[in-house]
Amino acid sequence: MITDEAKIIIKAGKGGDGAVSFHREKYVPKGGPDGGDGGDGGDIYIVCDPNAHTLTDFARKKEWVAKDGENGKKKRQKGADGKDFEIKVPPGTIVRTLSDNRILHDFIKINDKIKIARGGRGGWGNVHFATATRQAPTFAKKGEPGEDLVLKLELKLIADVGLIGLPNSGKSTLLSRISNARPKIADYPFTTLEPNLGAVKIHDKEFVVADIPGLIEGASKGKGLGDKFLRHAERTKVLVHLIDINSKHLREDYETIRKELEAWNPELLKKEELVVLNKAETMEEKSAKKIRNIFSKEINKDVLLCSAVSGMGVEKLLHHLTS
Repeated sequence: MITDEAKIIIKAGKGGDGAVSFHREKYVPKGGPDGGDGGDGGDIYIVCDPNAHTLTDFARKKEWVAKDGENGKKKRQKGADGKDFEIKVPPGTIVRTLSDNRILHDFIKINDKIKIARGGRGGWGNVHFATATRQAPTFAKKGEPGEDLVLKLELKLIADVGLIGLPNSGKSTLLSRISNARPKIADYPFTTLEPNLGAVKIHDKEFVVADIPGLIEGASKGKGLGDKFLRHAERTKVLVHLIDINSKHLREDYETIRKELEAWNPELLKKEELVVLNKAETMEEKSAKKIRNIFSKEINKDVLLCSAVSGMGVEKLLHHLTS
């Protein structure tokens, strides 16, 4: 299954310690202090990478650490700074602090980059502590620790169109017909165990469609698989609500999904919605249109007829999505 949540520990590098050293050369037995400063610890950045698609790497690896700065050296030589570390996340990743669930950043733009943890500053060498009355300081400053955080990563897929509906309403079949996606398809509920994305190109327009699985009554409260995937509907611009025309309870099926959307996030009900009766190929055209007309009046919305299997009505649906 797609990994769309992860908890990780990040640790920026520690600053290197300042050096305690004294200048020594022939004929200068008591040279002054020449201990160099420690290098700064490496920072940790998070970068939005277009080649990343899930949070699977973070499920395998929980701790991400930047390099420490090197200790200072003699002859006033500064230690090398610790190498910065970049953590790559897919577009749509929200980074939160685990302790208080505060959002640090929402990665929507490709190559967006932020510093998430600062490395510790390097300590001063003993050269900094020489004074007129203390000409040979035998101490230096320790490097500072780097910042460390426990983060929660949450992925919300970025798609133009979200396909919603009860299990087995034909979402995966429709996605495979209109796009380059090849989801698993079978005639039983919960075939789709993870969101699928497909790119659709029609005429001179291109858009991304997400098949959002697992929505049933109680999904917003964790029943079935829905609570794992409802968040992905939040990024979409348009929701295509697919309903099996053979259902004996069309209005109930429609309202079930709408209630779950509202329970998860009331803002979802404000999105543009296309209601589509799918599997129209299973009955005569006259009967399908009659059912469509009655259902349209019941919910007071325009309803499209479609067959993801035969392709009937698909072009009209795509026209609505691109107009």
